[in-house]
Amino acid sequence: MCRFTLYLGPSIRLSTLLIEPAHSLIHQSFRAAEREEPLNGDGFGIGWYAPRLSSEPAVFHSVTPAWNNRNLRSIARVVASPCVLAHVRAATAGSEVHQSNCHPFQHGRHLLMHNGSVGAFDRVRRKLLAGLSDEDYNVIRGNTDSEHMFAIFVDELLSNGQGTDDSFDTPDGAWRLAEHLAATLARVIAVVKAEGGGVPSFLNVAVSDGVHAAVSRFTSHPSLPPDSLYTLHDRIYATTSQEFSERKSEEEGEAVVVSSERLTGDQAWRAVPPNHIVAFARGEAPRLFALSPEGRLAEAA
Repeated sequence: MCRFTLYLGPSIRLSTLLIEPAHSLIHQSFRAAEREEPLNGDGFGIGWYAPRLSSEPAVFHSVTPAWNNRNLRSIARVVASPCVLAHVRAATAGSEVHQSNCHPFQHGRHLLMHNGSVGAFDRVRRKLLAGLSDEDYNVIRGNTDSEHMFAIFVDELLSNGQGTDDSFDTPDGAWRLAEHLAATLARVIAVVKAEGGGVPSFLNVAVSDGVHAAVSRFTSHPSLPPDSLYTLHDRIYATTSQEFSERKSEEEGEAVVVSSERLTGDQAWRAVPPNHIVAFARGEAPRLFALSPEGRLAEAA
């Protein structure tokens, strides 16, 4: 299993998110607290948005461990962004360690990253690709279950007219993103149930277009809980970073962090309930939406 962190709010330096907190994502790359194996050293990736320059994010991947990458520390010190997705990888058995398999994955304005596994992936891999267009199929450059799921997510976007710039900035954008993510989970679960013998899937998945974000905490296992996932909004960086406080006075709105593990000891962190999606837009508080055992979107909590 991997670890990830998503941030959406007033612009902050990457280091304020990835390096400075006591239990930052770099710390989790070698000492994760909420998984049996503490190491997540099979590469890392960061995606960040610079909306004044481009609607599409920049992405930096490396197969080196995050704790030992000087380039990451150098970049994180001087790059600021209002939306960041960062991931440290623990490769699933049989999945190669190379750059194409590092998260987050990108298509146009969208990024996706995943913590968990698609059940019986070797058996269902070809079935997952059935019905995809050439554009969807060509999203896949590596061999991870996560990127195959991303291709399905892109198919959901394009099939519902969400592939153009004018389809993003809508009042219900966070809800739409949550719908597309839930539809993706449901398609994956249906294929695994039909072709993979019902082997359980663990699907903590984060997606964003730079303006909206949706993150699932989900498993199809009837009794085991999904992997850990927490949210925090409007507190962590205001109390730990003078830079954030200054930027917040210039950029209105709340800051939201969604992370596999709590980055600090702040008591305001809240666990996302099992089988839910947390969704939000920039400047807004997060909302919870329940998921059915089949991965379908139910209702707001």
